[in-house]
Amino acid sequence: MTTALITGTTAGIGAAFAGRLAADGHNLVLVARDEKRLREQAADLHDRHGVEADVLVADLSEDDGIAAVEARLRDRTHPVDLLVNNAGFGNRDRYLEVPITDELRMLKLHCEAVLRLTSAGAETMRSRGRGGVINVASIAAFFPRGTYGASKAWVVQFTQGAAKDLASAGVRMMALCPGFVRTEFHARAGIKRESVPSWLWLDADRLVTAALKDFARGKSLSIPDPRYKAMTGLAKLAPRSAISTLSSKVGRPPAK
Repeated sequence: MTTALITGTTAGIGAAFAGRLAADGHNLVLVARDEKRLREQAADLHDRHGVEADVLVADLSEDDGIAAVEARLRDRTHPVDLLVNNAGFGNRDRYLEVPITDELRMLKLHCEAVLRLTSAGAETMRSRGRGGVINVASIAAFFPRGTYGASKAWVVQFTQGAAKDLASAGVRMMALCPGFVRTEFHARAGIKRESVPSWLWLDADRLVTAALKDFARGKSLSIPDPRYKAMTGLAKLAPRSAISTLSSKVGRPPAK
């Protein structure tokens, strides 16, 4: 039986990945900061699907947390076959309205942690000649939106480049770019649902189903919804200044 390690797994897209992969018969390693929620989730998935669900408590915006997950990914006696780097957070405020400590924490989590965990996982997978990594980015990667958009653009570029480098080694890699998904993510970021047009909201379970289909097809980039695919295409054609203005307004309060 194969094993999947998922970060940021207690809610939202991470929880949807955990539920779907458990239903498909994968054993799991669940990674998040909240031990109570992790253990409740692990017990539920084990009871419902009969899979093993290990718990790894780690804050991936801290070196110790990243190192703990790196060590698990390098364990060749209990190898991880699929890594889903999903942990992340957002800020609704504009540049210079967000404390620099939060900006640096975001870069640590979205970029350094993704690089280090992908490297640890992919190295072991390459030695076995098989495995896969899904790095959760965002549709914001294609739109100017401060540190969040910039960090997710890095995830996309890094993942697609690494996918080409590892293709001949049997390791598949894909960047997943969701849009606005009905999860705790936006509430934690202070983004009110009514500030985002209703037609932009996606369902986490459907998103994961589409993403896994794209991954099975060998895609290195997944934008799993026709609406967001169309928006990304238009973004390439529209004036950059107009795209920047629109992106800076969606889900944010009026400028001060």
